[in-house]
Amino acid sequence: MAAEKGIILLDFWVSPFGQRCRIALAEKGIEYEYREENLADKSPLLLKSNPIYKKIPVLIHDGKPICESLIIVQYIDEVWSQNAKLVPEDAYARSQARFWADFIDKKIYDCGTRLWKLKGEGQEEAKKEFIDILKTLEKELGDKKFFNGDTFGYVDIALVPFTAWFYTYETSANFSAEKEVPKLVEWGKRCMERESVAKSLHDPKKVYEFVCMLKKKFGIE
Repeated sequence: MAAEKGIILLDFWVSPFGQRCRIALAEKGIEYEYREENLADKSPLLLKSNPIYKKIPVLIHDGKPICESLIIVQYIDEVWSQNAKLVPEDAYARSQARFWADFIDKKIYDCGTRLWKLKGEGQEEAKKEFIDILKTLEKELGDKKFFNGDTFGYVDIALVPFTAWFYTYETSANFSAEKEVPKLVEWGKRCMERESVAKSLHDPKKVYEFVCMLKKKFGIE
């Protein structure tokens, strides 16, 4: 199938934020044009489309740019509303989904980055914080199949790209996610059974190789 006219995603392969958008588009069955960005030499289109943050991902729909991954996922859900819903329709459930997606946005990436950037006491503090974050999310998941019950949706999309980074976090900080949060790890495996997720996420060891390259570039040993 050819890409739907007027839909472009500016992205970077390993970005968990871009992967959210790819998963959402795949869940909706929307074909689009993917454009890989060189973040060291950003394209004029990216700089024009996101002049405030100058970051990926950016979804361009009929020439209009939408920025920030969670906003993009909500936009995709609203525009292609005839397909399966990603954000709950019930107002309270929707507010809770947005709360947890915001929690993930504010906590996971920053703390996870500190796991591979820091050493010693700083890394130990980050590890404790990261495990606490995962345990909080596991408690919210409970015994449900997905965060919204039996339906894969918004919070799952917000979190699942980071599971491809777990190997990097674990290897860098010497801990086991499976030991600390077994239910959350099983949830990640269930998500990977979905074609939208499996095709959007990369091999965790490839992610680790990318991070090792970054560490070498920044002189982090």
